[in-house]
Amino acid sequence: MDPTSRGRGDEGADPATAHLSAVTLIINGTERTLTLDHRTTVLDALRLHLGLTGAKKGCDHGQCGACTVLVDGRRANSCLLLAVAQDGARITTVEGLADGDRLDPLQEAFLERDAFQCGYCTPGQICSGIGMLGEARNGFPSHVTAPTAPVGPVALDAAEIRERMSGNLCRCGAYPRIVEAIGDVAS
Repeated sequence: MDPTSRGRGDEGADPATAHLSAVTLIINGTERTLTLDHRTTVLDALRLHLGLTGAKKGCDHGQCGACTVLVDGRRANSCLLLAVAQDGARITTVEGLADGDRLDPLQEAFLERDAFQCGYCTPGQICSGIGMLGEARNGFPSHVTAPTAPVGPVALDAAEIRERMSGNLCRCGAYPRIVEAIGDVAS
């Protein structure tokens, strides 16, 4: 037995594949099993292994929100999530929001309000907006939520929306229209 592997349980592992694992992810309702390097992020699994390029690699440090997807219904920066740690998770990308030819209401609102310019951040903005709407519906407070707010859904005014979307950057400055589009869907 190799003394460096004592107690790790990998005595019989093939060194050429020891860094790989089979990971099952439910992507946009479809179960997908991939063999991935343990260091592969959800973002890279989506883009490089599944061809789903809606989530964008902006900063690759969780600071811009361009890679935002929904994981088990909650918004998350996919560039920070290791795919092996998400085994069995339900991941929804911007490609999975529409129901056939019928867009998600927030996608429709973005079009109606012209809430994008270059479009690079738009998939992350939309996924984050959907997650944020769910958080407010479930009563999760934000920094600007009144401390005496009743238990239950949080009313989404422009200040609430701006605060809750502050993790998603838009280099073009389409923020006013983004806030309006989310407000349309929230009301």
